[in-house]
Amino acid sequence: MTMPVTQCLLKLHEDHHNLEDYQGGVPRWCSGCGDNAILAAVQRLCRDEDLSPERTVFVSGIGCSSRFPHYMKTYGFHGIHGRAFPVAEGIKMARPDLTVFVNTGDGDCCSIGAGHWIHAIRYNMNMTVMLHDNHVYGLTKKQASPTSPIGFKSNTTPRGSYLNALNPLTVTLGVQNVSFVAQAVDWVPEVLYDIISAAYHHRGFSFVRIIQRCPEFLPKMFESWLADPQKTLLLTHANGLTLTPELSRTYKNQLAHDPSNIDRAREIASGEDPIPVGILYRNPEVPCYEDVRHAGQMRTPEHIRVGLEAELDRFTVWPKNAEPAQRAV
Repeated sequence: MTMPVTQCLLKLHEDHHNLEDYQGGVPRWCSGCGDNAILAAVQRLCRDEDLSPERTVFVSGIGCSSRFPHYMKTYGFHGIHGRAFPVAEGIKMARPDLTVFVNTGDGDCCSIGAGHWIHAIRYNMNMTVMLHDNHVYGLTKKQASPTSPIGFKSNTTPRGSYLNALNPLTVTLGVQNVSFVAQAVDWVPEVLYDIISAAYHHRGFSFVRIIQRCPEFLPKMFESWLADPQKTLLLTHANGLTLTPELSRTYKNQLAHDPSNIDRAREIASGEDPIPVGILYRNPEVPCYEDVRHAGQMRTPEHIRVGLEAELDRFTVWPKNAEPAQRAV
């Protein structure tokens, strides 16, 4: 039967979303913080992909970056420090039909959450992960993080950080089952959006490290990179990023890189000056854990009820010589 015109119009109205449909609370990040650029790119992506807010989930841990779910008018879970990945994995296993994003920081992911991070790469569950890397613990007011540069003076390293910074790209590329790794910077918003979009369209664990500025505690950290476009190396490829003519005129330091070459990806990921920006590695053939485990198939209301009754029956004190009315199977 043909749908009436009025119902068609209502359905079109319901299915189409504007940018305002994804804008939650007013961001409380500092003026000039790179998190603002990431938020703008993600909200634009949600609008362009017309993601249903009620079927989209943002998960985070603790830190400046992890306030992200508060600023998205979707479902969100602001978790505890370092535990964003297991929460997101649980959501994906229970509801594989939902679109899941993870926002985490360099401390949240690479320090207390490092164990979860490594195994999340192995599981390769279909989610888009954004590592907001500003090289410092900002929310707790300037402590050294795992990605802080050597010599960095902070409240926890007053004489300067003693260790070389951890490289999240090379770590991720060294884990079995890795399927998508990219790097972006907050000061090139066009490329930032394109990389997050490519990560969203990849089926698997899409890991995007975003180097972002902290104007409060590291105000001069990336001044030379902003002043000199040659210090940003854009990775181009037919299966990677394609640049607009305007962007190519500004960022002339470019390298053709095939993202299927993991050995070359690891080599490029080791560079810091110039900063490589683009898709380093992509392998769509890696299986997703939720597919391997047939996620969601055993989550019917009846199955949940039977499971709960089975657990409750374990602790029920039945009258003498009485049997439960119904045993769960």
